[in-house]
Amino acid sequence: MPPSPPPDPQLLGPLLAQLRLARGWSQLRVAGELCAASGVPTLSRHEVSRWERQLRLPGDFWLGWLAVVLAVPVDLLAAAAARTRSLSPPPAFGGSRPRAALLALAQRWLADPHAVLLPGAPASPVDRDGSGGAGWAGSGDPPRPAPSRPPGQRSPTGPALPASGVPDSGPPKPGPPDSGPSGPEPSDSWPSGPHPAGPGRLAELRRLDDLVGGADLAGFGAYRLGRAVRALSGCGPARRRRLLPELAESAQFAGWLAADAGDAAGALDAYRLALRAAASAGDPALAGHVLGSASHLLAGVGDPEGALLLARTAYAGARRAASPGLRALLLHRVALAAALGNRAGAARQALDAARRVTGAPEPGQEPPWLYWLDGPELAAMAGRTLVALGRPRPAETPLHAVRRRSPRTSAIYGGWLARGYLQLGEVERACAVAGEALLDAIRAGSPRALGQLTEVRRRLAAYGDEPAVRRYRALTAAATAYLPRSGPPPRPAGRRDRVRPAARRAPGGATGPIPTG
Repeated sequence: MPPSPPPDPQLLGPLLAQLRLARGWSQLRVAGELCAASGVPTLSRHEVSRWERQLRLPGDFWLGWLAVVLAVPVDLLAAAAARTRSLSPPPAFGGSRPRAALLALAQRWLADPHAVLLPGAPASPVDRDGSGGAGWAGSGDPPRPAPSRPPGQRSPTGPALPASGVPDSGPPKPGPPDSGPSGPEPSDSWPSGPHPAGPGRLAELRRLDDLVGGADLAGFGAYRLGRAVRALSGCGPARRRRLLPELAESAQFAGWLAADAGDAAGALDAYRLALRAAASAGDPALAGHVLGSASHLLAGVGDPEGALLLARTAYAGARRAASPGLRALLLHRVALAAALGNRAGAARQALDAARRVTGAPEPGQEPPWLYWLDGPELAAMAGRTLVALGRPRPAETPLHAVRRRSPRTSAIYGGWLARGYLQLGEVERACAVAGEALLDAIRAGSPRALGQLTEVRRRLAAYGDEPAVRRYRALTAAATAYLPRSGPPPRPAGRRDRVRPAARRAPGGATGPIPTG
């Protein structure tokens, strides 16, 4: 008899996968059993795969037969389906498919943190053997390896790559044995020194991100990820173990840059690959950081429910292995998502828990990818959540304290500070801070930072006759031509580029709720 179903399932996709795997069945076997039981011979394993990846939800008819075939109460499946349906993204969000796939993968990781989610080459298609396996992240085409040279020509918004977020190239070709973890150095050189996408340059690229926004760096982050994918393709087990952490970090950083550039769907695709690689490398702390980054993205695009689920999953799965700074960071992700979702009690509990963990991470005690996290940053995160909770006065000092760190930091926290001043009725100060934040977002080249000012503009509509508001609107109009553009950068044809069809974007442009069928 198969094991009993896991208690309190949150989402239908992971539940179906767990029940299927508990019986040792492939997706093809499930489809066959459903066809035989229902008398409908047209259901394929591809539809079962879509259910498990939450690209579609089964209707009442198939939920009933799934309960029969998997020998579980239909109420269990119906409750999981209702929970999944309630997490449908907001209508304006253009990344519903990669979002659903990441939510399902996160639940699968939490249910079995030791599962190898990336047993094959990262570029191998999902479900190649019909078992719902763990190749690419499960939505759309897998990322393809990097080309042998940096992508495209440099444009005003930075280096350009295809909309899929990874370089366009032919079949994977492993580099020579002595070429290092990311293959040979590209022949083209960066204008002021070594190319930031070369081997061992990830740390340097992270620090460059402190000064330059995603509009300029997203292409290089994706190029770096493509090199990591290419390095892993075809290598042996020993080298693969060494390269998996690099792939996970490269994918997480590529997702972060894509999110900063306003490409939510491309960022979620990269985060999905990062989660698979981190889990397969046995690094729950990095996996938690990946989900925390994705939670931060969803919170910024108006999806607090999805953000809260990812943040709680990240903390639950990583807390035992996480450093104090990472635990505090993940709790702040929970707090912000809860506050934006009007769950004040949960937000306050998460803030209190974060303060108890640490107020200032100790230097040298945190992972290298958290080099930027310190006491003032954590205090500013708490201030941001307090503004979201409608308590702007205690948020003023910590938000002010970090505004001169970098243009993007100043823009993002300046937007929250402006919202706080509006809550206090201090319109002139709000407009002054918002104007500085607007200019800082332009200096940083960060569409994400501009997004923080959207709510400020909406709330200023109630004060349209005040001189400070008119000045801010005039500044916004004058700056329009200089605003960084959102979304994946275009790929201009270089003089050595072949003419080829447009790159195929991973599915994720569909909007609206998850379809049912």
